[in-house]
Amino acid sequence: MLSFVRKPKLQTPLKTPDLLDRDHSILAFNERVLDWAVRDDVPLLERLRYLCIVSSNLDEFFEVRAEPHLIANQARERKGLFSVGSFERLSASVHAIVAKQYTLYNEKLMPAFEQLGIKIISHGERNAAQRQWVKQYFERDVRPLLIPVGLDPSHPFPQVANKSLNFIVRLGGRDAFGRENEIAIVKVPRVLPRLIRMPAKVSGERALFVSLSSVIRAHLAELFAGRHVGQFSQFRVTRHSDLAVDEDDVKNLRMALRQGLVHRHYGQAVRLEVSAGCSDYLSDFLLKQFDLPAKALYRVAGPVNLVRLTQLIDLVDRPDLCFTPYKASFPAQMGSGQSIFEQLKQGDILIHQPFESFDGVLQFLREAVDDPQVLAIKQTIYRTGPDSELMDLLREAVRRGKEVTVVVELKARFDEEANINWAEMLESIGAQVLYGVVGLKTHAKMMLITRREGKSLKRYGHLSTGNYNPRTARLYTDVSHITADTALTTDMEHVFVHLASQSRLPRLRKLWFAPFHLHRNMIAKIDALGAAASRGKDTRIVAKMNSLTDEALIHSLMRAGRNGVKIDLIVRGACMLPAQVPGHTDNIRVRSVIGRFLEHSRVFYFRDGDVEALYLSSADWMNRNMVRRVELAWPVTDPVQRQRLVDECLVAYLHDGVDAWDLGADGTYTRFKGGGKAAVYGAQAALIARYADTEKA
Repeated sequence: MLSFVRKPKLQTPLKTPDLLDRDHSILAFNERVLDWAVRDDVPLLERLRYLCIVSSNLDEFFEVRAEPHLIANQARERKGLFSVGSFERLSASVHAIVAKQYTLYNEKLMPAFEQLGIKIISHGERNAAQRQWVKQYFERDVRPLLIPVGLDPSHPFPQVANKSLNFIVRLGGRDAFGRENEIAIVKVPRVLPRLIRMPAKVSGERALFVSLSSVIRAHLAELFAGRHVGQFSQFRVTRHSDLAVDEDDVKNLRMALRQGLVHRHYGQAVRLEVSAGCSDYLSDFLLKQFDLPAKALYRVAGPVNLVRLTQLIDLVDRPDLCFTPYKASFPAQMGSGQSIFEQLKQGDILIHQPFESFDGVLQFLREAVDDPQVLAIKQTIYRTGPDSELMDLLREAVRRGKEVTVVVELKARFDEEANINWAEMLESIGAQVLYGVVGLKTHAKMMLITRREGKSLKRYGHLSTGNYNPRTARLYTDVSHITADTALTTDMEHVFVHLASQSRLPRLRKLWFAPFHLHRNMIAKIDALGAAASRGKDTRIVAKMNSLTDEALIHSLMRAGRNGVKIDLIVRGACMLPAQVPGHTDNIRVRSVIGRFLEHSRVFYFRDGDVEALYLSSADWMNRNMVRRVELAWPVTDPVQRQRLVDECLVAYLHDGVDAWDLGADGTYTRFKGGGKAAVYGAQAALIARYADTEKA
């Protein structure tokens, strides 16, 4: 007898959502930064600064991410960079951002400055006295440095440096030899200031400025005696600038990189900027010269390099148009007049920068240099800047006979030259200088101090989410962790020995180390919470980072979210995880906080029932950080310290109702607009107020 049993209807599983595009996510981040230039509640000079920051970011985007000549030449695509299909879409997005920038510049910012008596005055607006002053300035300071080049077979198109200011001119008539060579190029030296303030005798009570491009444009004809200057335009070319060195094929990496730096300014062109009024004839000529497709051309209604307008901020003495100055408080955990080594015997010290001062880190190193019982100092250097007290302290430590070992990362992008110079200086005075592991960037931030105490040696360590750069430490949010924890400092010693000898790394007790353990351990931690959630346990992940683009980590988060883990991700920049997609990422919320300071700390919180774990790290959740860099993550186990980090680095940002953006299921970001207290609560402003009160107390 047949049994007619109704079978349950099989539900077609929802298609796993595609990951978001990394390049578009980078551009979306820049749109969020640009919003600070739009906001009326931001001081005017700071709005200009954010406008310039976006231009600087776009420069780097093109220098590192973009290679449109591959499309123009029908060459092969390169994984991770532009594809033929994505180039058109990305080009449209960048053009839209640039158009928004110049509309804001011309229609909002410059009129607002003019109302305050601050103006960049064009040639057509200058009166006779001002034109005379500009002419004298041109003849005295500019013309002697200009060499116009008329193009012909013996004068080919000159080498034009990356991001330099230049003019292209179309000439009428014949040259001195009776020839009709009609194109000339004028290269503008970088040593000349891009903005010049007019003296009071011609500007009156206003703060008037002239741009260098306007000065040259007004006197172009004088550079070509006997010729008619017809069409002309300023132009600027951006070149691919990511140094590529085959580390397996060089004997001296430092020398190879120094040689590479010489050629960086003349890499393959990737973008061309010209004046909005540039003729098609001249723009087509330049595109052909630089082997660029039409989509790589950007016509701009203003200066071709907005980045250089940051000079205006320095030239205008108007503190009322800037943020109220903030002086970071000295770290609250560091008692004045007491040895830091003695304090560390009572417990670890956390410094929340820039709300607390980086001077605490310098004081730690300063005390080590001055202490005769300190025998050795080991440190990694990724970015420290060309002028650094920290490096001066290391030099003094060598002079005092201490063993100084420095792991210098020579391939820190755009800091290569400064790092090479520091490495050579330290090596010349007797420090042990290492360059890490071939094929890996040493991005970990750590300092280890060995001190004689009685008959034994004691180690003290500093670990950080950010660089040893005193200047950026005033602008970036980071966490410094100073410790005497034996397990942590022993692990740090093992890592330094590993980087120096490249011998097998022993089992580490507390540190998670990339490229060996960090990636695997993070995924295991997330998966374990996912398994616990599937059994009905209350679980939580809150992670703060700069970028989330590693696919394995993204998929582990999505699995955990589907299993019931509540996940909040605070990702400042690029994020490829599609949040709030029904049926897939309902439990995952992604937000980005763009504030006065650049969010830079990496803080990862995991909770399984009542069991909490929190890690600080030098690494973002990007594939390069996990497998192509030396990175560290380490636990903060003291309950009081851990709660402080949860409150200040995570909860504060989840409650931000001023500077936060939420990522929607469609991949777009929306400015969060909370009601009640959330509408006026900004995480950074609250932390500034908290630490200002601490300083007063």
